Amino acid sequence: GRPPMIGYLLLVPADQQPPVLPLPFALPDPHPDPVAEPEASAPGAPPAQPEADGVRHLVRVDDVQRTAAVDGRPLDLTYLEFELLAHLVAHPGRVHTRDHLVTTVWGYGHVGDGRTVDVHIARLRRKLGTEYRNAIQTVRRVGYKYTPPTAR
Repeated sequence: GRPPMIGYLLLVPADQQPPVLPLPFALPDPHPDPVAEPEASAPGAPPAQPEADGVRHLVRVDDVQRTAAVDGRPLDLTYLEFELLAHLVAHPGRVHTRDHLVTTVWGYGHVGDGRTVDVHIARLRRKLGTEYRNAIQTVRRVGYKYTPPTAR
């Protein structure tokens, strides 16, 4: 059989950009961002503002308080819905297979199938609301990816 997949959970404060880690199961990003040079911050300089690019992050996930909000509206999520959303939001633009999501979100011991993931994705989309449901995109015959919505 295949070797087990290894996943890493990275907890990052909601106001910071997560570092991009090369993971063994990461699929190539179909729309790679131009490589951004890390800002060299002088000692005593204020930290770089993540919102300086003019993009407001409309979907916010707080791993510490386990809360999620879309455009300032708190979402009432179950444990698994929160884990699923947090995982997708932590890796914007990456395509996740259903198998990977089951392993990562539900855990290694879980015997689940893609339908379980589909049901939870559908619930998440419903809770995100019509304006933001498309942030979670279906990638045909592969799985799902999260594309951060931009402020209109």
